Amino acid sequence: MAARQPLRVLCLAGFRQSERGFREKTGALRKALRGRAELVCLSGPHLLPDAAGLYGAGPDSGPLPPEEQPRGWWFSEQQADVFSALEEPAVCRGLEEALRTVAQALDKQGPFDGLLGFSQGAALAALVCALGQAGDPRFPLPRFIILVSGFCPRGPSLKEPILQSPLLLPSLHVFGDTDGVIPSQESMQLASQFPGAITLTHSGGHFIPAAASQRQAYLKFLNQFSE
Repeated sequence: MAARQPLRVLCLAGFRQSERGFREKTGALRKALRGRAELVCLSGPHLLPDAAGLYGAGPDSGPLPPEEQPRGWWFSEQQADVFSALEEPAVCRGLEEALRTVAQALDKQGPFDGLLGFSQGAALAALVCALGQAGDPRFPLPRFIILVSGFCPRGPSLKEPILQSPLLLPSLHVFGDTDGVIPSQESMQLASQFPGAITLTHSGGHFIPAAASQRQAYLKFLNQFSE
């Protein structure tokens, strides 16, 4: 019998995460899914201001290398490089660059079986699937999606693609009861847009859980897509 090929999953980082940092944050999950899924991490296209000073590189150490520089997918103010998930923004500045970044990864690094998004990356992953379901050729629908600390994105032209019709693909929604960044009700609202959504809750906060109990839930969800 031929060995089962690991599922390939494109993972979208959260706001203010670097590519290397996100790989580290998903390390426990990657270990838990070893042999079952390959996680390919992607961070946002927009560098955050003063990254060298804010994130550990002092004046004598020089700038951080690109893979360690914190990034974001889009900003919720026109003049400031900030993002608020819970407030209605006037703009979603930089969103088109974010969509191009994901489209390029899907085209150049794919094919992928699924998407995984964390926080702002989860909101973007849901938007990508909504656009794909609506016929955007840049975003072929994946076989499944995993959204960790997700929320319905707010802002002009963002709510409608997700809220106007159910998102018809298998989904696993992971969120913490004590998440102080994205309250659990926000993640539950996003989950409600996916018929048949599976939820995995934990007692912690804003992170990607991968303890033994959660590991079994991830594996059970992924098993249905393994050939």
